[in-house]
Amino acid sequence: MVIDIPEDKDPIGHVWGDLVPGIGPAASQFSLAVYEHTTLGLREFEAARLRVAQINGCVFCLDWRTDRDGEKVEDDFPAAVEEWRTTRAFDERTRLAAEYAERYALDHHGLDESFWTRMKAAYSDREIVELSMCLGSWLAFGRLNHVLGIDSVCVLPSH
Repeated sequence: MVIDIPEDKDPIGHVWGDLVPGIGPAASQFSLAVYEHTTLGLREFEAARLRVAQINGCVFCLDWRTDRDGEKVEDDFPAAVEEWRTTRAFDERTRLAAEYAERYALDHHGLDESFWTRMKAAYSDREIVELSMCLGSWLAFGRLNHVLGIDSVCVLPSH
């Protein structure tokens, strides 16, 4: 870990709360809201989330699977996300979610008119904004946890 964590402290609570009490709890609430209030389908949500996790290298995010009332993506889903361009496991919305995640994380200046035409054919404006906010959360906080070396001890806080 880059940050010194007192032995009696939880690493996530210390970094996200104790060190930055005016910022960390608000960031945590935003991070949780992405899961609690999403209207996106599980497969497209997870394709985007996992693609960002793969790019960030966040240990926790790579291992995490979103659970919706006992439903999770299949065990080989992360491999399909890595092969989002060619996998037969994805419908158009799921493929676009993975593509958007990758381009958002690696080449946001390259999101051209052709891409947006395809996105708007598959997603409503509301869904595009929601997915964009989800991507921002995962990119920022997964990367933060990985860079600071706390991703191996990360857990989502309880509500």
